[in-house]
Amino acid sequence: MSDKAREVRPAGVGDLDPIRRCAEEAYALYVPRIGKKPAPMIADFAAQIAAGQVHVCVDHERLLGYIVLYPRGDHLHIENVAVLPSQQGTGLGKYLLAFAEAEARRAGITAIELYTNQHMTENLSFYPRLGYVELGRGEEVGFARVFYRKALS
Repeated sequence: MSDKAREVRPAGVGDLDPIRRCAEEAYALYVPRIGKKPAPMIADFAAQIAAGQVHVCVDHERLLGYIVLYPRGDHLHIENVAVLPSQQGTGLGKYLLAFAEAEARRAGITAIELYTNQHMTENLSFYPRLGYVELGRGEEVGFARVFYRKALS
């Protein structure tokens, strides 16, 4: 799919159910690894949408993925990024992360931070390839997390 067919826009109330479905589908494979639903599967998307923290990537109004982000301290925090399994491997995750970088720069923010679960092993090599540096690992709200930061030039 070309970038021209993709549009990233703020999520609205009508996106709530497709976002929930995307989270369920995208994170389902991690439930057995973690032993419970990952945080994105139980997130309060309604509150995040109301706070303006969620952006969706659509192709002709069909939701392909989403990203949850907001300023936190000296950085833009990415709370969650998910892509429908049918869209994984198409570059959509990188596209959403590039969107976050553009949003950070637009706001004058010079770094992005995010985390992943230690059991989401695919992400442990994905984020460093995109320039994210591991800050550390630890338990947070009952999940084993790996924390990353990327300085923006």
